[in-house]
Amino acid sequence: MKIKDTTPQQDQFKIVPEWHHQRQAYLMWPERTDNWREGAKPAQRVFAEVAIKLHQYEPVTMLVSRDQYKHARQALPQAIRVVEMSYNDSWMRDVGPAYLMNEHQDVRGVNWQFNAWGGLVDGLYFPWDQDNLVAEKMCDLDGLDYYDVNFVLEGSAYQTDGEGTLIATKESVLSEGRNGQVSQEAVEQVLKKYLNVSKIIWLNQGYFMDETNGDVDNMVNFVRPGEVALTWTDDQSDPMYEICHEGLAILQSATDAANRHLVIHKVQMPRPLLITREESEGVDPVNGRLPRYEGDRLMATYINCYLANGAVILPVFGDPQDTVAIQQYQEIFPDRKIEPVNARELLLGGGDIHSIVLGVPD
Repeated sequence: MKIKDTTPQQDQFKIVPEWHHQRQAYLMWPERTDNWREGAKPAQRVFAEVAIKLHQYEPVTMLVSRDQYKHARQALPQAIRVVEMSYNDSWMRDVGPAYLMNEHQDVRGVNWQFNAWGGLVDGLYFPWDQDNLVAEKMCDLDGLDYYDVNFVLEGSAYQTDGEGTLIATKESVLSEGRNGQVSQEAVEQVLKKYLNVSKIIWLNQGYFMDETNGDVDNMVNFVRPGEVALTWTDDQSDPMYEICHEGLAILQSATDAANRHLVIHKVQMPRPLLITREESEGVDPVNGRLPRYEGDRLMATYINCYLANGAVILPVFGDPQDTVAIQQYQEIFPDRKIEPVNARELLLGGGDIHSIVLGVPD
């Protein structure tokens, strides 16, 4: 049910951190041939692998279009719930609701607006009308009350510690294509009111040439209160060098809502990954959709992972740095099993593991 006349801040509901126990996880089956190569078959195999690994730790629901329902049902184990739903593409994190909880463990949702990361200014596809209905449908499906907000924001655009601190990038959240000309102060008031946070730490930029205008989940994530992991490179010839070092300086000088200085884990990136000719030619060119060109850089980072109940679903890329990242994440999360998934096909579509999974807290 839609909640009217109050806000989470007034009702004392607070955004839930990603390490909170999940009652289930949602994904959306990919099928767009103008975004996913070779009829989306390679991407579907990776989505299925993520869902199967994830199901070892928490229940999984795959949302599937009418045309793909029978195929997805056959491709996935019977233990994974498959539910028919309309949508435009398969970025569950960005189109699903934000989840909040009060001191009594009651859960509510926030239904942000979604316009494909920039609408008619610099969005990635049109239309996005069915994506913009997904959060409301999910809340109805799970029987959750939700707040409806006339503000464009994606779930990949912020990271929170669950204790009043939020990290975002100015590049994405303040971009003109999302909410027009809007001041940082006005945006902060919306975030504080509907996510019930008290401290916002702003990075200036996200990942180099990120087509979402730099959503923060490719740059930094909270691993626990007072502690973050940051995408990193020591290669001074890499455009990411200045972005990472600026981000580090901002995080080092910041304090969180509890007035703590942050512990920062620098997670070295893999070598730059580029789209091959075969990968580029496998995508159907369609007017109005951002093309995939040979030589374009992919947004490869180990930061864009999913925290499951007792596990980390971690993207890997067939790079020597994979082994280092797995070991580093095991040290950061000693009580979780690290479950690597080769995520190159997700990068080719414009996202990564964190982008395609959304957990519902309990």
